[in-house]
Amino acid sequence: MTSETNAAIRYHRDADGVVTLTMDMPGQSANVMNAEYHAAMGAVLARLEAERDTVRGVILTSAKKTFFAGGDLNLLVAVDPGGAAEFAAFIDDIKAQLRRLETLGRPVVAALGGSALGGGWEIALACHRRVCLDDEAIRLGLPEVTLGLLPGAGGVVRTVRLLGLEQALPLLMEGKRLRPRQALAAGLVHELAATPEELLARARDWVLANPEARQPWDTPGYRIPGPKPTDPAAYPMLAAAPAVLYQKTHGTLPAPEKILAAAVESALVDFDTAQRIETRYLTELATGQVAKNMIGTFWFQMNEIKAGASRPAGFAPYRTRRVGVLGAGMMGAGIAQVSAAAGLEVVLKDVSAEAAAAGKQRIAALLGERVAAGWMTPQQRDQVLDRITPTASDADLAGCDLVIEAVFEDRALKEKVLAAAEAAAPPDAVISSNTSTLPITGLAGAVPEPERFIGLHFFSPVHKMPLVEIIRGARTGDATLARAFDYVRQIGKTPIVVNDGRGFFTSRVFGAYATEGIAMLAEGVHPALIENEARKAGMPVGPLAVSDEVTLSLMWKIGQQTVADLAAEGRSVPDHPAYAVIDLMVNELGRTGRAGGAGFYEYPEHGRKYLWPELLTWFGADADVPPADVRDRLLFVQALETVRCVAEGVLTATRDANVGSVLGLGFAPWTGGVLQFVNQYGLAEFVARAEYLAKRYGDRFTPPALLREKAARGERF
Repeated sequence: MTSETNAAIRYHRDADGVVTLTMDMPGQSANVMNAEYHAAMGAVLARLEAERDTVRGVILTSAKKTFFAGGDLNLLVAVDPGGAAEFAAFIDDIKAQLRRLETLGRPVVAALGGSALGGGWEIALACHRRVCLDDEAIRLGLPEVTLGLLPGAGGVVRTVRLLGLEQALPLLMEGKRLRPRQALAAGLVHELAATPEELLARARDWVLANPEARQPWDTPGYRIPGPKPTDPAAYPMLAAAPAVLYQKTHGTLPAPEKILAAAVESALVDFDTAQRIETRYLTELATGQVAKNMIGTFWFQMNEIKAGASRPAGFAPYRTRRVGVLGAGMMGAGIAQVSAAAGLEVVLKDVSAEAAAAGKQRIAALLGERVAAGWMTPQQRDQVLDRITPTASDADLAGCDLVIEAVFEDRALKEKVLAAAEAAAPPDAVISSNTSTLPITGLAGAVPEPERFIGLHFFSPVHKMPLVEIIRGARTGDATLARAFDYVRQIGKTPIVVNDGRGFFTSRVFGAYATEGIAMLAEGVHPALIENEARKAGMPVGPLAVSDEVTLSLMWKIGQQTVADLAAEGRSVPDHPAYAVIDLMVNELGRTGRAGGAGFYEYPEHGRKYLWPELLTWFGADADVPPADVRDRLLFVQALETVRCVAEGVLTATRDANVGSVLGLGFAPWTGGVLQFVNQYGLAEFVARAEYLAKRYGDRFTPPALLREKAARGERF
C-alpha cells in the first residue's frame, strides 16, 4: 500500500490497487474549486497517469462535512472584463482535469458522504458512478443560476448528455437541489448507502467489479436521451422555451437564458466543443454586473446573516421548546405549522376552541398536500400535528418559553391578548408580536417587562416565505433579541434585525411599492402598463395585483390606524394620491381585494384573473408617462424609502436591507437587493435620476440628505 498527503487531496492506494482520493483543503470548512484545488488535482492526476498500470480504480471522497462546496466565489465575484481571457483559460483547465479523470481508463466512483452542489456536483458527474449516503440532510445539484451563473465545469454538458434536454433543463435553469432519494429517482445517483462505511465499501466493490468502466457519452454509438434539437419532436419544446422563460424573467436574469443556449448548443456538437461553448457563456455571466449583485447578496451577505452577524454577542445559543401562538387564522396557523415542523411543541390559541381547531385543520390540509406530493410521509404529517395543541384557554400557555401574537392589525386587540398571554406564560418567556406595521415600543406597554418584548414579523404564506423580520423595540433586551434570533434559525428561516418604527423596514418599503402603482393608476397610467413594467423591472408581482393579495381593506385599515396614531402624537399623515383610490375601491365600489372576490382584478370562478375593465372608466389611461419612468418609479420609490430607513436608524446593516428586500418583498433579484440596486446604479447617477422623478412626479422621490452626502463623498452603502 502507498499513501501520500497532499495539501488539498490525500492519495492512498491499497493492496488491491484501489486509489482513494480524499479532498481535504487545509484551513477551510469546505472544499472549494480554487487555485489550491486546481494544483492538487493536477498533481494527483499526474500521479494516477504515471502509476496507471498499478491502479485498478479510483474512489473520490471528502474528509469534510460536505463532499465539495463548489466554485470559489471570491474568485468569481472579482472577475472583470479585462480578466475574461485569463478566467476562461482557468475554467478550461479545470475542465481538462476532469476530462483526464473520466478518461483515465480506470473506473472512477464518487463516494458522496455529504452535500455536493455546484462545482462539487460537477466533479461527481465526471465520475463513472455516484454512490451517496442516504441522509435527508444531503443536497445534490447545480444551483449556480441562483447566483447569476451557470455550471461551468462541465455541469451543463454532462447533465444534458446524461439526461437529455427535456429532463436536464429544469435542473439547470431552476437550480434544483435534490435529496439523495430524489437524485436516485432522477438517474443522477446510482445507489445509496446506509452508513459511511457502507458507502466506501460499495464504491470499492463497484471499482473492482467494473474494470472497463467509461462514461456513457464516451461509449461508441451513445445517443443523448430524448430528441435532439434538430429532431422535429423537439421543435415544440425548443420553440416555446424562450417565450416561457421570458414570461418568468422578462429579460432581467441573464443566467437562465445562457443556460438554455448552452444546453441546446452543446447537444449539437462533440463533447470538447460543447465544453468550450459552456466556458464562453460562463465567462459572459461572471464578468457581468448581475452575477456580482447576486453573489454579493445571496452568498456573502446571506452567510453573514446565517452566521449571526446581527445577533448580540455573549449569549449562549438557546433552543426554544414550546411556543404559544395567539390567533389561529392564516398567519397564526402558518407560524404554528413551521414551528411544529421544526420539532417544537405548539399551543395554538384562539377566542374559541372551534376557531383554534379550525386553525389546526388548516395546517392538516396543507400537510396533506405535501403527503400527496411525496414530500413527506403520513407518519411525518401526524408527528407534526401531534405537536400542536389547539385551545381557547390562556392557562395552556404555561410552559411556553416563547409567545407569538398573530391577531388582527388592531392595537387594542393586540394589547388585550398580549397582556393575558404574558400573565399565563412563565416569567422569563419571550413575548412577541407578528404585527406588520404597529410600533413594537408602543405594543410593549401591554406587558410589565418590555425588555422581554420583541417583534417577529412573518410573511405570508408562512410555510413558503423564508424571511422573518425581527424588530427590536426601544427597551427590548439583548438576551431577548438573541433568543428570538435563535428561534428564527431553529425553524429554518432567515432573520433580519431592524429597529423599531412605524412599518419597520419591509412594510414601509412594500407600502411604497404598492401605493406608487396605485398613484400611477390615479394619474391615468394604463393599469396594464403599470403591471407589465413592474415585471420588466424584475418584480414578481405587479403593485396592483399584490395590493389585491394583501387586500385593499387591510391597506385601508392600516391607513386608518396610522391616522389615529399620528393624530394622537399631534402629527398629520402626508398626503398621497393612492389613499383616495384605496378609499374609493373599498368604501364606494366594494372591491376589497382577492379575498373579497374583486379588487383591481376580476377573479372568475373558472379561469385566470384579469384587470377590472372599469378601471379605465374610473381613472382613464391617457397619462403621458414613459414606460421607463413607470419602471424606475417602482424601483426608486422602494430604494428611497430604504435609504430613509437607514437614515432614521431603522436599518443598521446593508446585508439586512438587501436580503430582506429580496426574500421578504421579492425586490428584483437581479439587483442583489434594494441598497445594492443603488450601489450598482452609482450613487451620483441615482441622485440625478431621483431628482428628475421628484420634479415630475412628487416629493416622495426627493433624495434624502444621507444619499446626497454619500454620493458627494463617493461612498457606497
